[in-house]
Amino acid sequence: MTGRGRATTGTVYEVAVRAEAALGEGPTWDPATGRLLWIDILASRVHTYDPATGRRTLRRTDQHVGAAKPRAGGGLVLNLRDGIALLDPDDTFRWLHREVVPGRRGNDAAVAPDGTLWAGTMRYDEAPGGGTLSRVAGDGTVTPVLDDVTVSNGTGWSPDGRLMYYADTPTRRIDVFDVASSDGRVSGRRPLAVIEDGAGFPDGLCVDAEGCVWVALWDGGAVRRYTPSGDLDRVIPLPVPRVTACAFGGPGLTDLYLTTARVGLTAPHPLAGSVLVVPDAGRGVAQPPFAG
Repeated sequence: MTGRGRATTGTVYEVAVRAEAALGEGPTWDPATGRLLWIDILASRVHTYDPATGRRTLRRTDQHVGAAKPRAGGGLVLNLRDGIALLDPDDTFRWLHREVVPGRRGNDAAVAPDGTLWAGTMRYDEAPGGGTLSRVAGDGTVTPVLDDVTVSNGTGWSPDGRLMYYADTPTRRIDVFDVASSDGRVSGRRPLAVIEDGAGFPDGLCVDAEGCVWVALWDGGAVRRYTPSGDLDRVIPLPVPRVTACAFGGPGLTDLYLTTARVGLTAPHPLAGSVLVVPDAGRGVAQPPFAG
């Protein structure tokens, strides 16, 4: 599909966190704490935000951090430059899987319905085919999924777990895979939608309770929603060109949070690098914690 269909445009956004993140990314709602997790990759920072109180926290990591997700036993799993690490509730750091590849770093990641982490990588110079997508089990076992990726980005699953969506950003595509019920492996890769020239590039994504795919558009200044058949049915314009990722959060998972970036902009908008939110944008699906 190429995004055929009539899109409705508009919706008011609000500023959730005013910030100047170089590369804000990875919004994730943690239902156990009622907080939003998000990161600044290039500043090596993991942030939290509590919309009920406005309280924010900040933790610095020793390496560039591509993703931070809640764990079933508490703490976080981190997709870092040199591999996958665990941060315990008492702040103890330990490697789960360390794989040093010069010139490469961890990028976006997502937790599958079975609790495995699907972690992407990319080269700093964005060399074609220099990145990967891997499935990481709770015990640290790593299974390669894709080995010819340029910028591994948004990953998400349909509400019934039968489909997985994925974006390798420079391809301009949102792809869809079939998920095996027996072991969670994926097959049958095919395009769901293609972002047309001039509309930006697909970055982070999430899937709502209706099975529609929301995707943030890098250099597109918007977030879009595509139906399961690939039709474009909603566009929400935003004031910053580099929208990086999206996630539903809040008590009812009805608010759509959006991270943004300042990196590479010669004259950044005052809100570039902030976290924005579209209240009552839809209804999300609760994301499982990492099983490790």
